[in-house]
Amino acid sequence: MDIGSKIKQLRLENGLTQQELANRLELTKGYISQIERNISSPSMETFFSLLDVLGTNPGDFFDTNLDDQVVHGKEDFFIQENEALKHVISWIVPNALKYEMEPIIIEIEPGGQSSFDNPHAGEEFGYLLEGEIILVLNKKRYIIKKGESFYYLANKEHYLINASDKVAKVLWVSTPPMF
Repeated sequence: MDIGSKIKQLRLENGLTQQELANRLELTKGYISQIERNISSPSMETFFSLLDVLGTNPGDFFDTNLDDQVVHGKEDFFIQENEALKHVISWIVPNALKYEMEPIIIEIEPGGQSSFDNPHAGEEFGYLLEGEIILVLNKKRYIIKKGESFYYLANKEHYLINASDKVAKVLWVSTPPMF
């Protein structure tokens, strides 16, 4: 079991940054990062405190029955709203960090955008379910309309903009998991 990735997923599901989690546990952000990347292992006391802050217990944390789930419904989704950027992200596969791909649905309000993503290893694919967006890929802009898709190597800075007057809804898949 990849304990670090599972802790990271729980942190994200709780809408916490590494710094916020560290503050609640009186640890450093760097130490949380090391735990999530499996570079450091927490003591039992720290591990139990982590689980408590993340709203789970050892039994649920190590329950492998959840790993066998194939079909996921809305009750399994984790949703996070970013009011500043005017978007809502739905993680549609629980614990996707343990997989090769991470699918999300992002809804971007008019005048909103996705978070700016720095270059990283991997690939990204998107399919526009509703509306119209602009894909900014290394400062070059591509207009994407409903029913169209995009695919690129993620080795360039990238983000989405909704310059239209309607909500845009995108199925976006990243490999490796990045969101």
